Amino acid sequence: MAAAIEPERADRARACLCVLCGLPAAGKSSLSRSVCLAARRRGWRAAVVQYDRLIPDQAFQTREADDDATSQERTEWKIHRNAVLRCLDEFLEKQEMPIERPGDSGIDGPAWERCARALLTPPLDPARADAAPLLILLDDNFYYPSMRYEVFQLARKYSLGFCQVYVQCRLDLCVSRNETRPRPVPAEVIEEMAKRLESPNPTKNPWEAKSIAVDTADDLSECDIQRVMELISCALSDPLSPFEDDVEQKEADRHRCATSVVHQADQACRRLISEAMKKARETGLSSRHMRSLAAHLSESKTRVLQDLRRHFVQDLNFSRGEDDMDVDHVVKTAVMRFDCEKQEILLKVVQHHSNF
Repeated sequence: MAAAIEPERADRARACLCVLCGLPAAGKSSLSRSVCLAARRRGWRAAVVQYDRLIPDQAFQTREADDDATSQERTEWKIHRNAVLRCLDEFLEKQEMPIERPGDSGIDGPAWERCARALLTPPLDPARADAAPLLILLDDNFYYPSMRYEVFQLARKYSLGFCQVYVQCRLDLCVSRNETRPRPVPAEVIEEMAKRLESPNPTKNPWEAKSIAVDTADDLSECDIQRVMELISCALSDPLSPFEDDVEQKEADRHRCATSVVHQADQACRRLISEAMKKARETGLSSRHMRSLAAHLSESKTRVLQDLRRHFVQDLNFSRGEDDMDVDHVVKTAVMRFDCEKQEILLKVVQHHSNF
């Protein structure tokens, strides 16, 4: 039975941007279909912006083939993501079909036209077309807070509702589901993404306050859909203010700067690892010990970079980003720490090999 149509409120947002984030094959698309159906039963307009369909295959291939796991969220991929947001921005401003295909934007023009038509589909009750809120579900991995923050900024620009649903699913189940897809993502890409995924954290990021997690290990229940609809209703009833919030901006600046600094440190650490592996091979280290050395160096690098990011995001207090600090010094300090650990690890592994 269709849910009763909710009465309109004067302070109700005309639209809501709802971010669905999570690993590939976690169940985001299934959830979005169910939520769209529930929204239309309430008399709303609803549609899904599915990034996988808008972004060309080559962008995914660039991301998957790139050996640099922290390269600024993959430059090629980020360009296409920004293009999707620009098209959505234009749609929210004009609320009409695009006159021309966004051919030069980097996204699939026909796919965007189909998406725009879905966004303009009238509600089930034509008499309430002008009053019916518009629900836009953004279906993508959104594994970094910075990716989700861009959507938040767009919602704030137009005084819309904003909320997030973390589609939570075990890694092994995501990998298993992914294998049955027509175009599966390489398992190693999903595993790497799982390591870097930062789920919504309202304590650290106040702008993520309207967020819930939905576990999709089992089939979606009516209770799951109801929870999501309640979250969206709450967001619609509490639209964002277009005015800048200095606290939120500082938080975003910290994350951007941390990403830049960690990227630079990561590149330097990778070079040190390559040098260490080369030196180890020259000593005649066995294959088993070479694998052990690589694993220990990788663990050390990950630990150093995590500590570096944590320092920036949690401890550092600045307002204008990396221009206010000596980034080179910060990077060098982290790299020096890793270099010391690298020397100790290399020495231990070589000595252990010599004892055999």
